[in-house]
Amino acid sequence: MQSPKAITVHGQPIAGGKFPLVCIPLIGRTRDDVLAELAMVLPKKPDVLEWRVDFFEQIGDTAAVIAAAAAIKRKAGEIPLLFTRRSVIEGGEKIALNEDQVIALYVALCESRAIDLIDYEMANDAANIARVRAAAQSNDIKLVLSFHNFSCTPALETLVSKFLMAEQLGADVAKVAVMPRDPNDVLILLAATQQASQTLKIPLISMSMGPLGSLTRLFGWAFGSALSFAVGASSSAPGQVPIEDLNTVLGILHKAMEDGYSTP
Repeated sequence: MQSPKAITVHGQPIAGGKFPLVCIPLIGRTRDDVLAELAMVLPKKPDVLEWRVDFFEQIGDTAAVIAAAAAIKRKAGEIPLLFTRRSVIEGGEKIALNEDQVIALYVALCESRAIDLIDYEMANDAANIARVRAAAQSNDIKLVLSFHNFSCTPALETLVSKFLMAEQLGADVAKVAVMPRDPNDVLILLAATQQASQTLKIPLISMSMGPLGSLTRLFGWAFGSALSFAVGASSSAPGQVPIEDLNTVLGILHKAMEDGYSTP
């Protein structure tokens, strides 16, 4: 198993450095829907919450987005909030904003400090990435730079280069998610995760999606992935498993690996 690189916010490792962290997405269309989802998932004790704002009907109203984010934070207490607009190209919902408007929304959310982490796709223009990075850094928000491919799994070298690119672009966390076509693709993702985790100075998140890829959500941490997404109320990507099932498997695997390492 790789030496864990914990994800931190505000100078402290999330959940005391737990590895891996478990994140539940919120995908409600309205503020009431999001808060209803939140009420359902908080008793399940996630380590991180992700608000997928591309599902939010009022995404074009910056004040409404900030107010909803602040409401989530008030109810979530110490649980960090990751703010994500996933683009259509990388598996997200269609929104009525151009990229300049998205950047303006991101800057406003960072300045509001109603969030703790923010996700932006590294396929965007370098200038836009720099604008998001500057807004995040000046407001003590951690930047996740991500890459998603919902059609296939690129070659091992390509995946490793995506992790490295995120670090080079100034990410605090690198994220790669790809779709497998066969079991060998799952192995490629895990190998890339392991290789990158030995090279990067920052934490990374990786997953293979869909039914085959669900395996990586269960034991990708053993190869260096610091966080796994799980279903609390609704799934935001194919292959996510219920948080109860994920926690059960994580408990079993942690115990088995600890017992194995302690056996002569």
